[in-house]
Amino acid sequence: MSANSFDARSTLRVGDESYEIFRLDKVEGSARLPYSLKVLLENLLRTEDGANITADHIRALGGWDSQAQPSQEIQFTPARVIMQDFTGVPCVVDLATMREAVKELGGDPAKINPLAPAELVIDHSVIADKFGTANAFQQNVELEYGRNKERYQFLRWGQTAFDEFKVVPPGTGIVHQVNIEHLARTVMTRNGQAYPDTLVGTDSHTTMVNGLGVLGWGVGGIEAEAAMLGQPVSMLIPRVVGFKLTGELKPGTTATDLVLTITEMLRKHGVVGKFVEFYGEGVAATSLANRATIGNMSPEFGSTAAIFPIDDETLNYLKLTGRSEQQVALVEAYAKEQGLWLDPAAEPDFSEKLELDLSTVVPSIAGPKRPQDRIVLAEASRQFAQDVRNYVSEADLDEAGKESFPASDAPAVSNGTPSKPTQVVAADGSVFEIDHGAVTVAAITSCTNTSNPYVMVAAALVAKKAVEKGLSRKPWVKTTLAPGSKVVTDYFDKANLTPYLDKLGFNLVGYGCTTCIGNSGPLDEEISKAINEADLAVTSVLSGNRNFEGRINPDVKMNYLASPPLVVAYAIAGSMKVDITTEALGTDQDGNPVYLKDIWPSEAEVNDVVANAIGEDMFSKSYEDVFAGDAQWQALPIPTGDTFEWDPQSTYVRKPPYFEGMTMETSPVSDVQGARVLAKLGDSVTTDHISPAGAIKADTPAGQYLTEHGVERRDFNSYGSRRGNHEVMIRGTFANIRLRNQIAPGTEGGFTRDFTQEDGPVSFIYDASQNYQAAGTPLVILAGKEYGSGSSRDWAAKGTALLGVKAVIAESYERIHRSNLIGMGVLPLQFPEGASAQSLGLTGEETFDITGVTALNDGGIPETVKVKAGDVEFDAKVRIDTPGEADYYRNGGIMQYVLRSLIRK
Repeated sequence: MSANSFDARSTLRVGDESYEIFRLDKVEGSARLPYSLKVLLENLLRTEDGANITADHIRALGGWDSQAQPSQEIQFTPARVIMQDFTGVPCVVDLATMREAVKELGGDPAKINPLAPAELVIDHSVIADKFGTANAFQQNVELEYGRNKERYQFLRWGQTAFDEFKVVPPGTGIVHQVNIEHLARTVMTRNGQAYPDTLVGTDSHTTMVNGLGVLGWGVGGIEAEAAMLGQPVSMLIPRVVGFKLTGELKPGTTATDLVLTITEMLRKHGVVGKFVEFYGEGVAATSLANRATIGNMSPEFGSTAAIFPIDDETLNYLKLTGRSEQQVALVEAYAKEQGLWLDPAAEPDFSEKLELDLSTVVPSIAGPKRPQDRIVLAEASRQFAQDVRNYVSEADLDEAGKESFPASDAPAVSNGTPSKPTQVVAADGSVFEIDHGAVTVAAITSCTNTSNPYVMVAAALVAKKAVEKGLSRKPWVKTTLAPGSKVVTDYFDKANLTPYLDKLGFNLVGYGCTTCIGNSGPLDEEISKAINEADLAVTSVLSGNRNFEGRINPDVKMNYLASPPLVVAYAIAGSMKVDITTEALGTDQDGNPVYLKDIWPSEAEVNDVVANAIGEDMFSKSYEDVFAGDAQWQALPIPTGDTFEWDPQSTYVRKPPYFEGMTMETSPVSDVQGARVLAKLGDSVTTDHISPAGAIKADTPAGQYLTEHGVERRDFNSYGSRRGNHEVMIRGTFANIRLRNQIAPGTEGGFTRDFTQEDGPVSFIYDASQNYQAAGTPLVILAGKEYGSGSSRDWAAKGTALLGVKAVIAESYERIHRSNLIGMGVLPLQFPEGASAQSLGLTGEETFDITGVTALNDGGIPETVKVKAGDVEFDAKVRIDTPGEADYYRNGGIMQYVLRSLIRK
């Protein structure tokens, strides 16, 4: 029960139903707040308990100073939690382990139970092994079940063992698309109350639901576990960036072009740790599908959330996707009653403002390794010619000549571009050549775009027109189609577009993330061999949101994000060297050149298909029994009981060591003495670099572990699928094939120098870590800017902690990874403003002492601590940002804090 200090409790009647609500207009200043802060204000009003959430917290939010730097801590209680299987499996593993730990500490294991709805969608496990054939989908599903049977049995057990925990089985869709199409409530009803739907999710792209007016963002799995168990999310009231949209998109531009433009703008502006909120006349002209596409990319521009208020477009989407009449009526009535309804002419109080005229957006792609590196499509081939020089050997550069390239407004030149034509004899006997820049993966994949019917239909129409003109994909291109839900294939079928996609090789491979998460599957053996023997810098083009190094495919060095119709075009062109805006993609049946403009559909054509092929019945049918699963899912045998029966032989699910030796009393935190550097890293090191999700190589510690445990190489599966086994994941930490550890120059991958041995020989990071831990030597990580950007991958922090790392010192952090480090008891520190490991002369060979950490034992948070590294001394900023985070750190981590709190209740 809320303390209701502001007398905000009231009643809202909608149709025949009455709901308890907490009125925002009872709080002075609420009317001028941005939409997102109004949602947080309601959250505080409803959960006010006089202790963690007080009247002062509510007044502070009502009186928010838009220009102030964040300093006021609040406790946000999300209405629900959403997970995907890569991050969800370790969540359930941790919950199962916590039940046993509670029992050992004399508590009631039943207290470890979700207190709010928790829904998990299995979408990250399907791999595009098979492609380009009519039965690719069925074959991939069978392989998926074969590889993941243990994990799926474990998740089915969790569904029976925990209340309020539901699982959407494999082959259904991508978590974020399932969320907006079915799971999202927009306005939640529970125990007679109506309130804004809010959530946290174990995937950074949880923000896709922001397009529906639902406030939520990605967190690490450990934070999600705490939220499931009723622990509020500790946060500072953020700055809110108002992003004004005006005008309308021009014909020929897509939602993907728009979102890449917004990503570039906001990443340049700087929005890490801030909310972004869209407003203005252009919002009303932005379809719900496009809003969701923009919200999805929030982690790419670094914001916590990227939200759109509720309006008629929201209601229309809720109706289309089969929400009940009562639910739609409630959303409208509640939003209007609480001042959450979009007024296109209004301009709330914002901390900062940006503006974009939608008519200025032009066709774009992004790459070759970061989503914010937008390239105007007309300049893509020229930009590739420059960027490829960073990915080829010195010999190839010498061959090409090292002359500089002309300015972007000068005519394109062909000389100076590295080239190494390499012959491939395919399995079917055909012979062709591939070169640097060859598009070897063309994938329509990922929640970002496959949720958007406009770009999906555009891709299918490009395929139709291409096939009708006799065009085909190049033989070296692996083409895959992985929609975000079954609704996509339904409307393709209804519009009779599926045969054209199939003809070009874009056969259905699965409903899941596939290529975007690193599950692109292997290239044809002959092509892979040619790439590696010639050391070719080949490319992928995907309609995803992530293109980090080493993520998409181990054979592919350069990765480009593009709209689905451009993915089809590049599959036909076959190379990034081709300027698809001016050069022919191929020739028609009569030998005439065919250009992109010849097969690009008009806006009217796309809209006509969307209007006639998509209906409410498709959504109702697809989701009528979404948690039941097919016969294969239902036939999985599951263990029984409230605690899990761990199989000591399992290589997928093992009991982790987090609570071993834990007592009810905390130990004082201590300074770090005599530490060595495990890794010295540069800028933009992502959670993919720290904890890869893709393939496991046989000659790595993780591969060796699996081999020793009797797993055949073909059954290694991926790091993502084995996140329930800490032994694999520790060995996979810092094991990305593209990681460059500066204390082991000349290496690429999971290598370091082991200073427990004479002269510090190069060794695997895992092996060195074991030697350091055996010697009692603590470890530190040195890093540059934007450390931990990318996915909300809790194993990036768990693995770091289990390797024996006590502190990370970086120039700056991405939000989720910094909080995850604290959640695992690792201290995040920041170099002094303007300083770096390089400017301070640190080599990584020094011994580190970090003093002043013990000040945390006094209840406060020290602003800085002293770092002594060899002869270098400096004050490092402590990046424990809230009192709640300090509590987690003092307890050794968030799970230990929650466990002790629950037992004491």
